[in-house]
Amino acid sequence: MCVSNLSCAEAVVSPGEGTGGAVLLEDVVRFCDERSRRRHVPDFPGAVNGLQFAKRGPVRKIGAAVDAGLVPFQRAAELGVDFLIVHHGLFWRPQQPVTGVIHEKYRVLFENDIAVYSCHLPLDAHPEIGNNALIARHLGLPVARWFVEHEGVPIAALCDSRGISRSELSARLRMLFPHTFKGGIEFGSATPERVAVLSGSGGSGLGYLGDAGCDTLVTGELRQEHFNMAQENGWNLYPCGHYATETFGVEALAGEVAERFGLPMDVVRTDCPL
Repeated sequence: MCVSNLSCAEAVVSPGEGTGGAVLLEDVVRFCDERSRRRHVPDFPGAVNGLQFAKRGPVRKIGAAVDAGLVPFQRAAELGVDFLIVHHGLFWRPQQPVTGVIHEKYRVLFENDIAVYSCHLPLDAHPEIGNNALIARHLGLPVARWFVEHEGVPIAALCDSRGISRSELSARLRMLFPHTFKGGIEFGSATPERVAVLSGSGGSGLGYLGDAGCDTLVTGELRQEHFNMAQENGWNLYPCGHYATETFGVEALAGEVAERFGLPMDVVRTDCPL
């Protein structure tokens, strides 16, 4: 399913590129690189966005998962996925021996000929298929501008509340995140003018709220100290689950890849409650 007019236009299949059966790995990677704009968004050390694990044969089925974990890899193999798009990739930690669980993860990928494509901050910051843009869209909040910069690139959405009260916002969040939203920390305005959306870890966005004239943040996870900060600064904070807030981007990109090349697609879920 197309998620924007632009993506629908880009979903037109060029002759010879999408046969509905098999596509060259390099063609799929090139599309993902261009659509995600990964080369234009700097990321944290170790993120290594892009193709992280290659495969021998052509691509026949696209998959989307938040984490490059052993269980998502096993489930991808069971589903017949051989090109898996993930948000949290393989290489966050310092170099480690390929033993134990790490060896098992690689074994599953090798034996099932699964490629892994990782896209982290580019799929938070993307204005159309990014986590923050899509969360805002689901909540009915138009994005006014982007802020919270990482190395000069804004990654969070600052939205016009359209008169939505915090009680209505909370109700919409409960519908969007039924398993992970447990309620908000509400010390800000009952009728906020602006709502910030920052998927994943929300602490990085708190210092930007004041200058943006915003007292309300929808995010993934918070730390205990953020409760006190909300009290002291008069903020509304809504943690909805790190995992849950970062399902949108990979699923949107995987959907566009599948449509672009005429391939089947599946979502690999682990239902992480955090």
